[in-house]
Amino acid sequence: MRRGVGVVLLAIGAFLVVFAPLLRFQVADKLVQAPADQYSVAKLTAPNARYFSMRDLKVLTGDLDITVTVRGDVKESKDDHVVWDQFTAASDVTNNNPRISMTQFRSAFNKFNGQGVTCCGTSVDTGEGAQPVQLRGQVFLFPFGVEKKTYQVFNADARKAYDATFAGEDTVNGLPVYKFTQQIPPTVTDTLSAPASVLGMKGTGDIQVERVYDGTITFWVEPNTGVAVKQEQQRHEVLKTSDGVERLPAFIATASFTPETVSNLVQTARDNMAQITLIRTTLPLVALILGLALAVVGAWLLLRPGRVK
Repeated sequence: MRRGVGVVLLAIGAFLVVFAPLLRFQVADKLVQAPADQYSVAKLTAPNARYFSMRDLKVLTGDLDITVTVRGDVKESKDDHVVWDQFTAASDVTNNNPRISMTQFRSAFNKFNGQGVTCCGTSVDTGEGAQPVQLRGQVFLFPFGVEKKTYQVFNADARKAYDATFAGEDTVNGLPVYKFTQQIPPTVTDTLSAPASVLGMKGTGDIQVERVYDGTITFWVEPNTGVAVKQEQQRHEVLKTSDGVERLPAFIATASFTPETVSNLVQTARDNMAQITLIRTTLPLVALILGLALAVVGAWLLLRPGRVK
């Protein structure tokens, strides 16, 4: 009986010792992934924003509330990618002007590293109809295990990926983070017509103008999970005529996550960190220690002289 128990313990111990590095270096990386059933709501505020109001046909100044809702499309999330839909709505609370801006962004990205994937109808819809986009760079998430380097991050407004440069270490609500800044160069995002009088020009007909967007986006990213727990967007959008003259502000504002949203994202990052630590460190270490202990006990039973009664 002693010999049988020893053989079983030695076999289990050997299995756990072999399984521990497999769990750490192969299985863990497959378990750490972005969820297909994502659902989140983030809120931003933009005080003293200036924008062209279609309702009033003039530029207004007001405090904006911005809500960003993200829902995962589970049915379209297959193989190594997930599909998330983002809905963004901005309202002017100062002038009681709801939904001054509404956009939709359908994205797909690799669930293991956050890299954009062009499939499943990826597009940006700004109210003029959905525009297909080719996704490149990081989408929604930085990779698990963020490094102190430059990453390409996709910008839905410009419909292109731009460099997000490492700008130093910081803390957000006590959580260590990496800070990245992204510069968006002037980019034409839309072409539309507006009355000449509204644009301050002579004539009675409509004038074709381009909506030109540029800005600076700052991300505060928890490096283990790739979650941006804080974000600030400096937006500068203007209407320009074909002669390159800036006629009106379209949307000029600095929008930041609300303290409540930052707090929720910090907690999400902490929860994800705990899960990653469990999968990548705790379970492999426990398997290794338990395996060595069982192997030692099994070998001792096999080698111990005498008969067990």
